[in-house]
Order: sequence, then C-alpha cells, then structure tokens
Amino acid sequence: MCPLTPLVEATDTAAFGEKAVSLGAAARAGLPVPTGFALSVDAVDAVIRADPDVVTPLRAACAGGGRRAVRSSAVGEDSGVASFAGAHRTVLGVCRPDAVVAAVRRVHASGAEAGARAYRSRLGLGPCRMGVVIQELVPADVAGVMFTRNPVTGAEERVIEASWGLGEAVVAGLVVPDRYRLDTGGRVIERSSGEKDVALRAGPEGTEEVAVAGPAVHTPCLEDAQLAALHALAEACDTVYGSRGHDIEFALVDGAVFLLQRRPITGG
Repeated sequence: MCPLTPLVEATDTAAFGEKAVSLGAAARAGLPVPTGFALSVDAVDAVIRADPDVVTPLRAACAGGGRRAVRSSAVGEDSGVASFAGAHRTVLGVCRPDAVVAAVRRVHASGAEAGARAYRSRLGLGPCRMGVVIQELVPADVAGVMFTRNPVTGAEERVIEASWGLGEAVVAGLVVPDRYRLDTGGRVIERSSGEKDVALRAGPEGTEEVAVAGPAVHTPCLEDAQLAALHALAEACDTVYGSRGHDIEFALVDGAVFLLQRRPITGG
C-alpha cells in the first residue's frame, strides 16, 4: 500500500489528524484546497526511522519540481478543544525531495518542543502523535486569517486580517495586518489599514522577507470583490462542516481564493 494518501482520501482522524481530515472534507466538497497528500502518524514515524518503504515514495512524489507547504496534522490538533496554532511547525517553499523529507522531520520534532508540550500538558493531552500534510504552495498575492465569529467578543461576524504575500507574515506577527469586519450577510462594517512593510515570498530555498515600500504599506490589500469571495468561502464552510465557527487561513492569487487550513474556533 502506498504510504502517501491523497488529501481527498484522508478520513480517519486517529490516523491522519484533524487538519488533514478537515482539508480532505473540504476537497471532497469541491472547496478550493491546494492539491496535496497526507502522511499518517505511522508514515511520519517511518520517515523518522528513515524507512525506505516510506522515504523512497515520498522523495519520488516530490521529484517533479514545484514548491510545497509541509504542515503539522497531529492527532487532536485543530480539534474543538485544542488548536495548537503556532505551537507546531509549518515549513513553506520546500523544493527538493530531500528537503521535503527534512521538513517532515522538523514538523515531527516540533511536537516535542517546550511550547507544544506545555500546551498539551495544560489541556491534559497525551503524547504527541504527529501526522503531516504536504501540499502545493500557493504563491499568494495576499493571505491571512478569517474568523467567522469574533474570537474576542463572540459576535456573529467575519473578522479578517490580511497582508501582502504568504500568510505566515500575519500568523507570526511580522506585520500589523489590515483588518476587516463583515456582517453575516457579507456587508463590510469596518476596514482599517495596517502597516504591511514586509511580505513573505517563496525564495530559492524556503521563504524570504521582502521589504514593502511606498503606498503599498498602508494600501488596503483586499478589495470588495475579494472580501465577497471570502464571505462565500465562509458560507461554504458552514455547509461542509455543519457549524458556523471557523478559524480559516486563506490565500488569494490573481483574485482566486484558496483554503489553506480550517479549524474550529477554540478558546485555547
């Protein structure tokens, strides 16, 4: 059996983790999820052991060129009680097959880092069982996060934070992102420009910080048509996941929106 499972076939959270299964559900429903595959917990453990039955097909699958995003999908991560946002590693812009294998090992190792262990301990969770998602990297013009319920007040509204380039600039706090609020009908009720003086772009090996100069620093990065597309994505997620509380990471390229990650909104 091939150890690489297409995302659309990832259905077992105990094997692949919630993130992979959530993306698989979105892909099966036709949502705009970047193409990729999942490594089960057992397959990741085999990569750590350098088992050729897994490492060889993994290298072969990534030998065709193109940049990839390698993301954690630990069992329990992105669940209704634990997000692990920022606790586990994401490796972006990976090109070479050997670099993909190394990225899987880095993601696995992040589950044992102090912050992740402390979070698991606080929630009373057991040892980390790490699955991994490997996808085509979306070369984002604009990216960010969208909460479909205000994570601070609990209000039924969309809260969107976005910046130029890859969304890690927002997630990692490298910029003060633009902020938008939409009501549940998609009407813009607030927009404020941030200070987007850095953009993360795919470089020759991984990502690189590129200075943003001139008016673009304070120019809003999302127009009304793009906000409408994000509102439509939120409504599609309501249907797919049977709930209205989503924490979404998104990217836009040439106006097209992509769903990168989706987790329930949690308090922890």
